[in-house]
Amino acid sequence: MRTAIYVRVSTMTHSQQHTIEEQIERLRASLLSRGEAPADEHVFRDEGRSGATLNRPALDCLRDGARLGDYDRILVTSPDRLARNYVHQMLLLEEFERAGCTVEFLDQPIGDTPHEHLLLQIRGAVAEYERTLIGERMLRGRLARYRAGLLLPWVQPVYGYLLDPEHPRDPAGVRLNEVQAALVRQIFAWYLEDGASLSSVVNRLFAHGVASPTGRPRWRHTSVRFLLRNPAYTGTLYAARSRTRQSMGRRSALQAIGKRPDGGTTPRPRDEWVAAGAIPTIVTQEQYELVQQKLAHNRQFAARNNTAHEYLLRGLVSCGFCRLACTGRTLKEYATTRVLGRGRRRGRAREVAAGHA
Repeated sequence: MRTAIYVRVSTMTHSQQHTIEEQIERLRASLLSRGEAPADEHVFRDEGRSGATLNRPALDCLRDGARLGDYDRILVTSPDRLARNYVHQMLLLEEFERAGCTVEFLDQPIGDTPHEHLLLQIRGAVAEYERTLIGERMLRGRLARYRAGLLLPWVQPVYGYLLDPEHPRDPAGVRLNEVQAALVRQIFAWYLEDGASLSSVVNRLFAHGVASPTGRPRWRHTSVRFLLRNPAYTGTLYAARSRTRQSMGRRSALQAIGKRPDGGTTPRPRDEWVAAGAIPTIVTQEQYELVQQKLAHNRQFAARNNTAHEYLLRGLVSCGFCRLACTGRTLKEYATTRVLGRGRRRGRAREVAAGHA
């Protein structure tokens, strides 16, 4: 019988504690007692992957192998290693069953009786409840540390600041990067000039030979906008400024809904922000507020808000080569859809004719 082994841990910390190796050793020992010795290529391991989502590389490979008939049996330590969500558990079990592949759990064997199926459902519901409860407790504890000024809401330092190398999440260890801080002040001053825009700021940075925060020769408009909208430069740290939202549509016509774990983030109202301490000031509160007013005013006249034209294939066309979505624009002679983003940066702009709706 061709057997595959699947193991998973939720965080890299667990992986470093060798819990994933312990799972593999237990499953190998179980197979050896049956006279089987699975090769390394038949061991599928997801390290640092949450069981709340099906978007896991090793699990995807295992599902593909089962669909192609490469395996007759899959051995897992327990149902929550396969998935935390009961619906996901049932989906995977039914998928493997249709492919002619049985799933065995070492710690919680299941059979075909209604009683055993009921126990599996109860265990799946309990695992899902535990995951939700743990996540809620971690969130509440993190917010409490934010309010007490004990935890920095940054994983990486914001442009213009340096972190304490020994205590990188301590707000008290934040200090200025004088060179970057001077550039931040200059960007705020440039944007407040009459007639200035994000494009003009980007062009001036490029003309002065200033590299972007990632080391690229040219800044992106989104990078400049993010910098100008960050309230940390006024000297006050804020956490919980945005919330994740569920994906409700396709990023591309060639990608299914829900391909990504979430639909990005949406900003929270200002009164829901959590103050998380104070850091050195780079710009004044008055400068910051003036910049926010100008950003809001300029956004009303941005090209993306121009609804003068409707396109028949809007949101339905993607490039089959790079899989990016196409955007519509109108030239003097005819309407076109064009691949933007990664394709344009590589000089692969492609256009196809498209009629108006």
